[in-house]
Amino acid sequence: VQLVESGGGLVQPGGSLRLSCAASGFTFSRYVMSWYRQAPGKERELVAVVTSVGGSTNYADSVKGRFTISRDDAKNTVYLQMNSLKPEDTAVYYCNARRLTAYWGQGTQVTVSS
Repeated sequence: VQLVESGGGLVQPGGSLRLSCAASGFTFSRYVMSWYRQAPGKERELVAVVTSVGGSTNYADSVKGRFTISRDDAKNTVYLQMNSLKPEDTAVYYCNARRLTAYWGQGTQVTVSS
């Protein structure tokens, strides 16, 4: 099983980034996919979720209206479009796949700074 995140980097406040998470080794379409983040000195927190059936989404209040999670089951990939980024969005972002078990990616750093 592999979850490989990409797309992180340094961006100025107000900018945008698109994170990708490429999955392999399991039946992607059957898993709930999520993005979490962890800032220095803080606990890991849930950012966004997309379900396996119907593709319903849910977001943390802190990112509602700015972030969009989506999935492409044909490509075994989940995305996180992040707009209007703020310095407080700075964190390592992790991809998570969950059904009966949970899998994690290695994380990708997002830094929002001028």
